[in-house]
Amino acid sequence: MVDNQYITIMLQSLQKKEKVLNSIIQINKRQKEELENPSLDPDDFDKTVEEKSELIEQLELLDNGFEKLYEKVREELQTNKELYKDEILKMQGSIRALTEKSMEIQAQEARNKQLMEQKFASVKKQVREIRSSQKVVNQYYKNMMKKGYVEPHFLDNKK
Repeated sequence: MVDNQYITIMLQSLQKKEKVLNSIIQINKRQKEELENPSLDPDDFDKTVEEKSELIEQLELLDNGFEKLYEKVREELQTNKELYKDEILKMQGSIRALTEKSMEIQAQEARNKQLMEQKFASVKKQVREIRSSQKVVNQYYKNMMKKGYVEPHFLDNKK
């Protein structure tokens, strides 16, 4: 019956993973809004990316823990399928839901990647425009400085 405790922990792990995936979905939505915002603050975007990174680390820990627990109870689950039928069905349902959420996250990530590429292209274009306008201003300034410059010359007052 020690295995039953492991199964309960595995089910809890799947529930925690679902919560983490829901959080990632929300963060992806927030990232999309930030990327669509023309006055995006890079610091806010960095915070969002850091939050998401922490959630991804949690996911990895949950996955590793689940796999270790499964290794401990695999044989028991396979030999006594009927005894653990309800728990196995719950786990399968949770895993299906997690797979759907993972697919949704992948789609969000693809859209956000495209938005980010557009944002970077826009920023690059702005930088190029600023550089070219600075060149024009510098050339204008240099030209104007030369116009006001009078070369020294000698005037002869004798007639």
